[in-house]
Formats: sequence, C-alpha cells, structure tokens
Amino acid sequence: MKTTSALCAATVAVGLAFLTGTQAPVNADRQPADAVPVDADDIGGFVRSAKGPEAGVWVIAETADLPTKFVKIVVTDDRGRYLLPDLPKANFNVWVRGYGLVDSPKVQSAPGKNLNLTAVTAPNANAAAAYYPAGYWFSLIHVPEKGEFPGNAPGGNGIAASVKSQADYIQRLKSGGCTACHQLGTKGTREIPQALGTFHSSAEAWERRIQSGQAGQQMAGGLNALGKDRAIAMFADWTDRIAGGEVPPAPPRPQGLERNLVITQWDWADPKAYLHDEVSTDRRNPTVNANGLIYGSLELSADYLPVLDPVHNTISRVPLTVRDANTPRTPSTMAKPSPYWGEEAIWTSRNNVHNPMFDEKGRVWITSAVRPAANPDFCKDGSSHPSAKLYPLPTSGRQLAVYDPTTKQITHISTCFGTHHLMFAEDANRTLWTSGGGQVVGWLNTKMFDETHDEVKSQGWTALVLDTNGNGKRDAYVEPNQPLDPTKDKRYGSAFYAVAPAPDGSIWGSVLGFPGAVVRLNPGTNPPETALAEVYEPPMPGYSPRGGDVDRNGVYWTALASGHMASFDRRKCKGPLNGPKATGQHCPEGWALYPEPLPQLKGVTEPGSAEASYYTWVDWHNALGLGENVPIDTGNASEGLLVLKDSKWVVLRVPYPTGFYTKWMDGRIDDAKAGWKGRGLYATVSTRAPFHMETGKGTTSKVMHFQMRPDPLAK
Repeated sequence: MKTTSALCAATVAVGLAFLTGTQAPVNADRQPADAVPVDADDIGGFVRSAKGPEAGVWVIAETADLPTKFVKIVVTDDRGRYLLPDLPKANFNVWVRGYGLVDSPKVQSAPGKNLNLTAVTAPNANAAAAYYPAGYWFSLIHVPEKGEFPGNAPGGNGIAASVKSQADYIQRLKSGGCTACHQLGTKGTREIPQALGTFHSSAEAWERRIQSGQAGQQMAGGLNALGKDRAIAMFADWTDRIAGGEVPPAPPRPQGLERNLVITQWDWADPKAYLHDEVSTDRRNPTVNANGLIYGSLELSADYLPVLDPVHNTISRVPLTVRDANTPRTPSTMAKPSPYWGEEAIWTSRNNVHNPMFDEKGRVWITSAVRPAANPDFCKDGSSHPSAKLYPLPTSGRQLAVYDPTTKQITHISTCFGTHHLMFAEDANRTLWTSGGGQVVGWLNTKMFDETHDEVKSQGWTALVLDTNGNGKRDAYVEPNQPLDPTKDKRYGSAFYAVAPAPDGSIWGSVLGFPGAVVRLNPGTNPPETALAEVYEPPMPGYSPRGGDVDRNGVYWTALASGHMASFDRRKCKGPLNGPKATGQHCPEGWALYPEPLPQLKGVTEPGSAEASYYTWVDWHNALGLGENVPIDTGNASEGLLVLKDSKWVVLRVPYPTGFYTKWMDGRIDDAKAGWKGRGLYATVSTRAPFHMETGKGTTSKVMHFQMRPDPLAK
C-alpha cells in the first residue's frame, strides 16, 4: 500500500485567504477594458477589487428569462479576466464570488457585451467563510478521541458499545450515516434554524432537530448507532463554537486547470422532490443520445422522471407507473414536524427510483419498485428456476423498469432480486448487472428479454462464494457464520452496494460498513453455478468503501469514509487470490490511498480528510477532456467534483448556490470534433435536503454540466 499526498492540501494556500490579499495588480495600461473580446453570445471583462485584479474567483451569470432557471459559471485567469461563453439570449444578473470576498453587487447584462466587475473584499473572517464548502465547516467537528473506544453506553462515555474504534465511529458519522444523505456544514446544518423552536441548550435543539420530517426515524437511528448522548453533545459543541465565531481555515482559490472550468446549470424537478442520479448517455458508448434529453431519478420523493433538454433549456416529466396498485408509498409518518415543511409529507413515491442507465438503443433503464415486496413463486424455494434452486429469494424491495423515449412506453420487469444500482456489461447478451440484492448479485439478459419478453428466463442471480478450498472451482460451501471446511468453499455474507462490470468480464462491487471491502465476481460459464468471488479489504488508514468504479485496465477505484480515494490493482497481489487465507486482508500491496483535499476532522490524527465522497466514477472515454481512465470522486463535502489527474487533485467546485452535493455523474460526447464544446460531464444536485442549500426553501434540484476548456478565455 502507498499513501499519496493531495495537490489541494494546505500547501497551496499561496496567500489567497482574505487576510493575505490577492495577487499584485498589473499595470492598468496593459489590460484595457476591451482586452477580452466577446462574440454575440459571450459576456467578458475584468474583475478587480480595491487590491487589484482578482485571480481565481468565480463570475456567475443567472437568468430566469428562459423556460427554466439557467446559470453559467466561469473562473478568472491570473490577470482577473473572464469570459462567459455560449449564453442564450436573455438578460443576466452577473456577479463575483470568491474566497476572501463577499458577493459583489449583481449587475444586469446581456450576451455580446463587455462587463468589468468590481469584487468586494470580505470585511472579516466570518464573512469570508460564508462561501466555503460545507466540508471546511464540517472539519471543525470534534469526534471522540481514539482512547475513548470502544464505547460503553448506556452510561459510561455515551458512545455506543458496538462502536469499537474511532475509525468505525467516523464511518458511521459520514458515509455510513448522516453525510450519505446530505452535507454537514451547510448553513442549514451548522446553525440551528429559528423555525425549529426555542430551546434551553444546543443539545436540546439537536435532539429535536434529528426527529424532524419523514427522515426523522432514520436520523434518530443513525444517532443511536453512534451513541445518542455523546453524539448530541458533539454536534452541540460544534454549533456552539461556530455561533461563537469559530471559522475553518480558508480554502485555496482555483489554480491551473481548475480555472478552465465552465459550469452550466439548469433547475429541474420541484422543491419537494430530491434527486438521486441523472443519466445522459450509454456508459459503454458516450456518443449515444448526443445533445439529447437527460433523465433523473427521484428515489423516495416522487413518481416521475425529471427530464432536461439542455439544448432548448426546457424541462418536462415522464410519469411513472407500477404493475401492482398495492405497491406501498414512502411512509408519511414523522416524529416531529419539519422546520421547512411542517407536517406535510413531501415524499410520496411508490416507484422509489434509485438509479437510471441508458442502453445502446437510447432506452432508459431504472431500478424501480413495480409491485409489493413479496416475491412470486418462481423466485422461492421449490421453484425450477436455475437461480432459485441454488438460492431462493422470498422478497425484493425494488425491481426494474425501462422507458423507451421513442414509443413513450414503460415496461415493468419483476425481478426476484432487489435492485439499487445498475450497469451494462460489454457482452453479447448486453447483460444488465445490479446491486441491492442483499446477499446475491442479480442480472438481466436484455438481449433475451428483448427477443422473448420473458422476464423469468431472462433474469438470474448468484450467491457470493469464496474459493476457500483453493481448487479453482465452485463447490458446496459453508455459511458465513460457520468455520472453514478444507473440502468446501465459503459463502460471503455481505451485499454489493456499487456494481461495475469490467472489460475482462468480471463484475466489481463495493461492500459497506467497517472496514468494508471490494469484491470481484467472476461469473464463469454458468453464473448461478460457476460464479466465484474474491474479497479485498482496504488497509488502514483507509476504510469503508462506498461507491466505486473499474477502469479499462481492471483497476478498481472507490471513495472511502476515511476521506480518501482508493485504487485497488489486483495485478499487484503477491500471494494466492484463493484458498483459506484469501478472505479479505491478503493483498494490502494492491491498494493506493489518495487523501481527498479537505482538512481533517478535529480529534483525528490519522491521514485522510473530512471528505467522504459518495461515489467514484471513472472517465473511460475522456468525456471531460482530462484524459482516459481518469477517476473522479463526487466530492460531497467539497461541493464539487474531485478529479485525480496524474495523482494530483483538480477540484471542480460549484460555488453557487452553496451546498452542491451529487451522488453520480456521467460523461457524454456530443461531438468529438468540436473540441471542449462537444464534451462534458453531467451531474445533479442529489441531497435529500435541497432546502439546506444557500437559496433555502423552494430550491429545486439542478443539473450541472462540467466542461474543461483549454484556457480560461477560450470560446
């Protein structure tokens, strides 16, 4: 294992905090007001403050003149110049935002105009910090010290007895709990909202806060998993110190490649819905659906697919249906009213769509509930189905559906296995692999399904079986809670969270929890009977993978709760990959850890950071323009995408509105011959609490298009 330093750590602060000013001004006669040429669809000019040109700050242009709200964001170059390219005809409010500044007054302008802007230096540290990413504020939280574990609640130190280490506590706080659904550190979380009520102490306010709304029971459960009393005291201390004026360290301003970023942003969905994912193209061929519609998934919140037309700046919806009207809705119960929505149940979904994916025909496949959880007989014990004979399944909470934009038809597919994420393999059967099946991995032969419409014969699933007897084939196995038997294999009792088919035909997945793992599944010639799994646990100081992806070389990349991006290269393993010792900790040399670019939490001395990205996606086809096979973390606490290029971080921050949080991205190539304009990544705001964002209640989810031009003034 190796640990690699991140580019964007404190070493690149270079005097960009508000106290140290900005770069020295250049001679005014060398940068006349007309030095930034603009076309009919551009706005460009200079950004200066009282200290001179402002390099590495954002210029934001927003309009409500189009069918949906539209925003374009760029970064100034080293002379404070900017160019907002490819703007639609509309009136825009334009302003400057940056570290060390407060927002400049909004100036109205239109495409085709030069516009010089005056930046406003922040008057104090607290005003400057209002624009920092949530993760900087989250880094101020003080987790219990190493010596306080294991926990001994109830009573004792207030930490749950099941929490055996500080690392386990952190993963439950981050990707295993709170920050898997929303950020900690936004204004909506680092402060106590007045609408919550009046309380004698911050601890009392936090105990009330976590019971709010339809997620209250889940939040209370997460707090209990940490140890309620100690966790509430930790959160109360955090908000008290912030209320008393404590601020985090200043982030570095965008540097180098980060200044070439262009972000285009559209509103979609509605303020009561939250997004989970979006999809714009086929992962295997990113030219599919070029310039076409983008589709989203609303998980527990609502029963439609939000749709964006990025060419015409319009939004629409695809209404969803279920096969069985008894399919249950999201529970409306809440322990306490929401400070934003009161007692209104804003989440009402039956479909619970989690993840969409395009196929080669331009159809949109979704993980969706289509019926109640009880499985039909062909899934159960006594069935003749090849998979059911080996591992019968009594229930599945979410199944599959496919929407055809050409016919406008939705087809329901009742799977025995549950579904969560889905991804197509590059095989003749166009196999759709899924996660979310509990202790099995499921798939659909979409070629067979298209030809026969037989959902029973077209699906299959397999248990995860480790070749612990080392004979290279799958045999009868012992159960996860049974000791090894030298004559048998052993079933692995954990579930795939992420799923990623590799070019060599293997299927990779991540396993949640502590220490967590990644799993490689070799389907073999007859997957229900021949599939064999290999499991690999990350070595400390890394732990607890969440979302992950495999590159074209078979290297697996994943986000860790420890605040790292990790890679695992199976080719580097020195020992046997099967046998009695190949049960997880047998290949530490295959791992590399890259600390994500945020400060570390208080009370933590191990390498890592306050970040805990939700997912890692690999840019197979250079859709972003920074190279093939580049891994990218969702940067949920960093409020942007974290690109690992040549072992160094490129931070693509979304500065407006503060609170950007995504769970997925995909890259589309609209025109390979059009340079940077024909490429880009799409992502969506995926927080369950968009009302925590800067713009408050009424904020909708948004689609973000990330593009990298060759320089900050490229048109």
